[in-house]
Amino acid sequence: MAWTCSGNSNRELIKNLKRENLIASDEVEQAMLSVDRGKYCLDEYRGAKAENASYQDRPLPIGHGATISAPHMHAQCLELMLEHMKHPECRILDVGSGSGYLVACIASLISQRNSPGAAKVVGIDHIPELVEMSIKNLKSDRSDLLDDGYAEIHEGDGYKGWAESAPYDAIHVGAAAPSIPQALIDQLKVGGRLVIPVGPQGGDQWLTIVDKKAGGELSKTKYEAVRYVPLVPKQN
Repeated sequence: MAWTCSGNSNRELIKNLKRENLIASDEVEQAMLSVDRGKYCLDEYRGAKAENASYQDRPLPIGHGATISAPHMHAQCLELMLEHMKHPECRILDVGSGSGYLVACIASLISQRNSPGAAKVVGIDHIPELVEMSIKNLKSDRSDLLDDGYAEIHEGDGYKGWAESAPYDAIHVGAAAPSIPQALIDQLKVGGRLVIPVGPQGGDQWLTIVDKKAGGELSKTKYEAVRYVPLVPKQN
């Protein structure tokens, strides 16, 4: 079904995702419409010469062994976290933020309900070149999200999270870990949700939903089988 969602423009791509019910809510639709995926892909995948690859519903390389996930996966993850991103002054963490696309979508979404400075998404990536690229991409596409404090991106170790802004209402991880990092569980707010692909590279991986209940009890659900690049720790 997902391959039928590809389009020749960002609007066409998002409308196709909505048509196939991969986007279920108006909030996620508006957020993804307001962020141009093409600006978060490499130049070689943009424009007519590339057959508008940046608007196809498939993952694409962004350099340094990393990828930007397929749009339907980003849509699904946004929907899975949506109720946790509606809280006033919510804090969201995006681990393995890559080219910055999902950070921009989340920032756009939380800006619908919060005044500047009241809520934010933090993106972290262990590759400094991708951190630099992602900030450049946001400045090109949605500089207001940086200027108004809805988004910030840092170099960091995904296995360690980003304690400075914890606890988080929702945490998204854009690469597969062999097991769920304890630091991410510790940084998740009670009542919060972690969405993470779990499993070995080349083996069975599951997009896993972790909900933190009262008292710290965890509810874990295998949502769907997936294939992601591995979550790599930052090298010292």
